[in-house]
Amino acid sequence: MAFWCYILRCSDGKYYTGHTDNLELRMAEHQHGGYCGFTSKRRPVTLIWAQDFPSRVEALQSELTIKKWYRAKKEALARSDWQALSHFAKPPAERSTGTPRLDVSTSLDTNGDGGQ
Repeated sequence: MAFWCYILRCSDGKYYTGHTDNLELRMAEHQHGGYCGFTSKRRPVTLIWAQDFPSRVEALQSELTIKKWYRAKKEALARSDWQALSHFAKPPAERSTGTPRLDVSTSLDTNGDGGQ
């Protein structure tokens, strides 16, 4: 059985990160509403990234890691932009001056953890 970690883009532009053992069913639950208060208020949602894992523990660990990421890093992952992902993985003081994608936000408020 595969387990999934996924990122959704909500209609208001915020991101939701979760994990599941049935991605198709979970997407239907998010689209229908009622499953999750955060996404229910922000429908429709779009799946922008998903990765399968061999165990629930690994999928959950991935979810918990990604939830802490800045918006720009999540967007780099969704685009499979490994150069930008590597750039945003470094602490700001260690990043080179050639910042990729200067137009992207690095706001932490992408999972509903603040500003609700």
